[in-house]
Amino acid sequence: MRNDLAERRHQRGWSQGQLADELGVSRQTVISLEKGRFDPSLPLAFRIAALFGCRIEDVFTPDG
Repeated sequence: MRNDLAERRHQRGWSQGQLADELGVSRQTVISLEKGRFDPSLPLAFRIAALFGCRIEDVFTPDG
């Protein structure tokens, strides 16, 4: 699954640590999400979308 989480984070001027704090997850989780090594749980995907004021599918898109 691809995502534009890093781009959205940069637009807000947030560090990975700041995004992690906003989402209630570890910085390592944010790193893994941004690199596509980890797909978020549905509750986390909803938190991410709500934080950025968009839909889940605006942030995350399936590969292929």
